Amino acid sequence: MRDTNFLAENNARQIWHPMAHPAEMRSQPPRVIMKGEGAHVTDLEGRTVLDAVGGLWNVNLGYSCDPIKQAIAAQLDALPYYSGFRGTSTGPSIELAWELTQWFEPEGMTRAFFTSGGSDSVETALRLARQYWKIRGQADRTKFIALKKGYHGTHFGGASVNGNANFRRNYEPLLPGVFHVPAPYAYRNPFDESDPETLARLCIRALEDEIAFQGGDTIAAFIMEPVLGAGGVIVPHESFMPQVRAVCDRHEILLIADEVVTGFGRTGAWSGSRLSGVKPDMMTIAKAITSGYFPLGATMIGGRVADIFEADRTSFGAIGHGYTYSGHPVGCAAGIAALAETRRLKLDENAAARGLELAEALEDLKRRHAVVGDVRYKGLMAALELVSDRASRKLADKAVMKRVADAAYDAGVMLRVSGSNIILSPPLILTAEQVRTISASLDAGLAAA
Repeated sequence: MRDTNFLAENNARQIWHPMAHPAEMRSQPPRVIMKGEGAHVTDLEGRTVLDAVGGLWNVNLGYSCDPIKQAIAAQLDALPYYSGFRGTSTGPSIELAWELTQWFEPEGMTRAFFTSGGSDSVETALRLARQYWKIRGQADRTKFIALKKGYHGTHFGGASVNGNANFRRNYEPLLPGVFHVPAPYAYRNPFDESDPETLARLCIRALEDEIAFQGGDTIAAFIMEPVLGAGGVIVPHESFMPQVRAVCDRHEILLIADEVVTGFGRTGAWSGSRLSGVKPDMMTIAKAITSGYFPLGATMIGGRVADIFEADRTSFGAIGHGYTYSGHPVGCAAGIAALAETRRLKLDENAAARGLELAEALEDLKRRHAVVGDVRYKGLMAALELVSDRASRKLADKAVMKRVADAAYDAGVMLRVSGSNIILSPPLILTAEQVRTISASLDAGLAAA
């Protein structure tokens, strides 16, 4: 690699960064991360900080998981790539598909379709949902319903079901036939309702109303995150997802659970659906499947959907969809190793325990800093929503958010800023002492607001 002077000089010059304005990146170059160890990362200037972002929700096992690294190296030596298209398969893809169906058997998943990441997994689920209804002879079922504030990736399908204008407006017109209903977001919602259980019922009523308006026999699927991640860690009341499942059942609408963030322990359970006691028809997974060590994802397919496809004897059942890197043998080898370590370390239990400690710390910060309007959390996913005025709930501006993040970084912790939210998604190997480090650095950051 070239020297540090070269990297500093060319930072953000040739790269266009995701989710950023190119001009802003050139005028304020981003931090250059050079190394990672455990739950920490080290930048170009040699500063080591605790990564409270976990890469991007995905480095659950931290940066020093030797079994994954060894599995990748061994697979590169044996077979660095082969196609998973019709006619060929690879050993690691067969094994990982089996592991995943065992892992998500309680959710009713029986098949896996491999992808390169979360956006691919969502795109696959949306396409399979429409195809499912064509096989069933109900070709009018092409529409999708999703939650406002939801996030489902960056492909045209995912951007269309996204419920945040920041990911939509610059790319419109998007996929037709997509409709949104209010999310159970107790701090801000159109019903002025702060009680989570009551709000859940109101959102379900809005969903029922939208289904009646569109016609239930025109809707292919409803897609939701069990806990909304990028939208600001919006945690629905425990009754919400079961009610969604019941509504979908009444109208024979498929339920797609987007578990890209919530899968593999982050909520304190192996999936957000399991936490809610719900069996979706499909699940989208990625991120922690390899702990971020290799780009990989999957769309998990429930038994009812799989049976319809596999019993079909017409052309409608043929899957005309896939990716060059579907079932990549190196990625699947990484996934097998990552799942074994995830299970061995009981990351779901650690996320639940450390999550309770983090929640207590965040509530204390809210009491002591007026800039914190709301805190939300489930397991080791959390957000602080910052405001300039608590009474009016006016959002904190960009300058305030930068001051908070910079001061926290100087105090030893990397944070993620998303609009007026500070998002926390640290590795699930987090210790109680590291929770205290996050709290102290947040305290320093909020004091700088």
